[in-house]
Amino acid sequence: MHMHFLRSGVPFLAGIAALACVPAKQLEPEATNCGCEDMPMKISKDSPLDGAEQSDLKGAIAPVHDPSMAKEGRTYYAFCTGPGIPVRSSADRITWSEPHRSFEAPFPWTATTIPGSRDHYWAPDISYFNHKWHLYYAVSTFGRNRSAIGLATNATLDPTRKEYKWVDEGPIFQSYPKDDYNAIDPNVAFDEHGKPWLSFGSFWSGLKILPLDPATGKPLNENAPKGIASRPHTPEQPGAIEAPFIIRKGRRYYLFASFDFCCRGVRSTYNIRVGRSEKIDGPYMDRDGKDMMEGGGTHVLDGKQRWKGPGGQSVIKDGRNYVLVYHSYDAQANGVPTLRIETMTWDKDGWPHVPSDTE
Repeated sequence: MHMHFLRSGVPFLAGIAALACVPAKQLEPEATNCGCEDMPMKISKDSPLDGAEQSDLKGAIAPVHDPSMAKEGRTYYAFCTGPGIPVRSSADRITWSEPHRSFEAPFPWTATTIPGSRDHYWAPDISYFNHKWHLYYAVSTFGRNRSAIGLATNATLDPTRKEYKWVDEGPIFQSYPKDDYNAIDPNVAFDEHGKPWLSFGSFWSGLKILPLDPATGKPLNENAPKGIASRPHTPEQPGAIEAPFIIRKGRRYYLFASFDFCCRGVRSTYNIRVGRSEKIDGPYMDRDGKDMMEGGGTHVLDGKQRWKGPGGQSVIKDGRNYVLVYHSYDAQANGVPTLRIETMTWDKDGWPHVPSDTE
């Protein structure tokens, strides 16, 4: 179902997948997001999942691709790639409801701006600022960088409240064949002043970032975005990096990214890496001091015996904890992409770790 391409557009590989929440991102693997780490409505008491095993997740946790999570009141919401952007809810971050569509019908601009995109949106990112929720998502077609990042806003995430309604804010940033980047996999992060920034990117020349207008949620200017991470292009690995997700912890910013390839079921090689910086727009360096613009990235999580190709990650700050939310392909279920949630720990040098990485 997923056709991956080199920058030239020549087919590189054929992936597998054809599940409700799984489409492919674009030129290759997929990504995720949730840019609301430190927003008031995100914070909760210590999570009931702290210390729980991954097997404790219940309910409609598959298929899920590119999960992005937020919390409003006492309810968690997880958005993922798929028709109308499927969203699930949970009272405890353990048992998840059946998904429903965020958007009842396709927004008219998507089909005309990106022909062939249909009603299938990629890598949603949910964040809260300027007194409302911002849901960013990608509109594209396989193997091309003619893409757009769209935005919808809402007063609430609770569909039972009368003010619940997603308002189409249109495309906020686009890429064209002439560009050396791909406008998919959006993520909103906030700097030390609380101002929002948009990171994005998949393959091509890598991951980018640009500042947003807090009032509109759209770019402040039309200047070229700044590069924050990239990988060399080789026949085996054509710049395989995507799905940026930035959090601020203490005085540092951490950039999480998905390396290598998704969408191959149990043959997926996705893995999660991280770098950190004292500035939100970089430079991001890994543990060994290698710049992520030069292919650097400190290991966070790779595939294990059962759970293959972890990636499409986002991070939610829940109480005092930073929680990694991602998808992984379940080898015990024919490689179905499945929701995974783990509370991260931090070593004495300030680098994140997840429990399942020791499996």
